[in-house]
Amino acid sequence: MTQQMGKQSLQFEKAPVIVSSASVTGKKEGEGPLGQSFDMVCSSDKFGEDSWEASESAMQKEAAALAMGKASKSPKDIRYVFAGDLLGQTIATSFGLMDYEIPLFGLYGACSTCGEALSLGAMCVAAGYGDYVIAITSSHFASAEKQFRFPVEYANQRPLSATWTVTGSGAFVLGKEGGKAKITGITTGIIIDYGIRDSMNMGAAMAPAAAKLIVQNFKDFGRQPQDYDLIITGDLGYVGQEILWKLVSEQGYDISRNHRDCGIEIFDKEAQGTQSGGSGCGCSAVTLSAHFLPQVESGALKRILFVPTGAMLSQVSFNEGQNVPGTAHGVVIETCV
Repeated sequence: MTQQMGKQSLQFEKAPVIVSSASVTGKKEGEGPLGQSFDMVCSSDKFGEDSWEASESAMQKEAAALAMGKASKSPKDIRYVFAGDLLGQTIATSFGLMDYEIPLFGLYGACSTCGEALSLGAMCVAAGYGDYVIAITSSHFASAEKQFRFPVEYANQRPLSATWTVTGSGAFVLGKEGGKAKITGITTGIIIDYGIRDSMNMGAAMAPAAAKLIVQNFKDFGRQPQDYDLIITGDLGYVGQEILWKLVSEQGYDISRNHRDCGIEIFDKEAQGTQSGGSGCGCSAVTLSAHFLPQVESGALKRILFVPTGAMLSQVSFNEGQNVPGTAHGVVIETCV
């Protein structure tokens, strides 16, 4: 059986399973529609630390511990960690996971990093390079605002197109057996530049990459939208969702009936003032772990296409006047029930 599918996809002959997962979030996320589903909600976004960056590291460390605990595994049982965040040189990851002394692949795919980590982790397990691995990502509203936009203390006005960076970390233990959901395939995204220069409109920057990825997944696997119970993007929000539906429909597919977006699901935009919705590496990770994955594990959802999306900008590229290109990574998750 060939495992290479079409132009950008893989179908695993022996599908790795998601043994366990865990979600850790901040106070605002805990007050949202999914608040009761998260494993841990901290009453303070500082998580007992002195800086926003250290707080994000603390979230990653806690999420990894919870996920390993659920899987009845210790750090010595984990062959590799595939992890990343939004901060320069992925410092939330390196400082957060350092004490575990597990071989680490540090990743950066912006807000798509959860999909990248799950994809590489699944490839590793499927190839026999590790019995158990962890995929983990995080983001923090305050650390992201300080790095990419304005310090929170500036109290700047946010446009309606802006998304709210989720304070959260999601971790997934992948292995050969022991879980109720399996990763049967992946579709790896490319970088798409749609000419967007507005750093406050990430949905518009990422939607073209998500559309390209989803359509390529259909072509590579010979599937239609209805072959998935849900197609779940990561961080497009309300603005990006509308663009996504239009771009996909132009390719002859209608995903409006079974599409969901983690950035829309995690917040109540009217009650919580989150404009277009949520974003950040932690957005798709905690929403998958707490909300969608349990439905796959129970059999309520048979097959989903999970597509975290990322805006590939930095302080340097933005200050140099570059566009904001986007990317996306697709993970096919099916029930074992």
